[in-house]
Amino acid sequence: HVLVRNKWGGQENIPKTGPVIIAPNHMSYADWGTDALFFYESGRYPTFLIKASAFKVPVLRKLLYGCGQIPVNRGAADAALALKQAEQALKENAAVIIYPEGTATRDPDLWPMVAKTGVARLALTTGAPVIPVARWGTQDVLPYGSKKAKLWPRQTVRTVAGKPVDLSQWAGKQTSARALRAATDAIMSEVTALVASLRDAEPPAVPFDIS
Repeated sequence: HVLVRNKWGGQENIPKTGPVIIAPNHMSYADWGTDALFFYESGRYPTFLIKASAFKVPVLRKLLYGCGQIPVNRGAADAALALKQAEQALKENAAVIIYPEGTATRDPDLWPMVAKTGVARLALTTGAPVIPVARWGTQDVLPYGSKKAKLWPRQTVRTVAGKPVDLSQWAGKQTSARALRAATDAIMSEVTALVASLRDAEPPAVPFDIS
C-alpha cells in the first residue's frame, strides 16, 4: 500500500474457504507483490507457482520455501511435478495462483497471450473452481525486462476478480488435448475481458502466440 496506489474490485468472487485456482494475467515482475496483497486481503493466503530461478537466489529461496510457494521449471517433467504439488495444495484447501501464460506477456500492447494448458489441467483434475483475475498498472511500476522500479510518483494498480469460469463441459476430460486447449482458451477469454474492462479498450481478435 505504501509503494503503489491499489484499486480493487470483485473480491467477493474469491471463495473464502475451500480449494480455488486463481488465474491472473501477467505483465511485470511486480505482479506477484500486488497480487499477493489482493488475495491476502480477500481472505486467502496465496500459494504461487513461481519460476524456479527465483528459488536460486539465496535469501529469496528461504523466504519462498518458508512461505509454501511452489517452484516451476521449464522442463515438461518438472512442470508436471509442480502441478502435482499444486494438486496436493488444493487437496489441503489452498488458494493456488497460477499465471496461465507461463511468463509475462510479449504482446506489444500488453494484452494476455495464448496460455499454457497447465491451469486447465489442474482445474479439470481437481475440480477446483477457477477465478479469472485481471490487473493493470504494474507495467508502470516495473516494466518487464527492467530492473529499475518507478515508485515515485506513486503508480496506480487496478485489480479485479471475476466470477468462476464455467468449465463443466470439459469435466473429466483432463487427458484430452483438445479439451485442455478449449478450457484454457475459455479461462483466458474471461481474463482478457476483465483486462479490457480495466483498460476500457478492445482486445485483439486473435491473442498473441509465442508457442
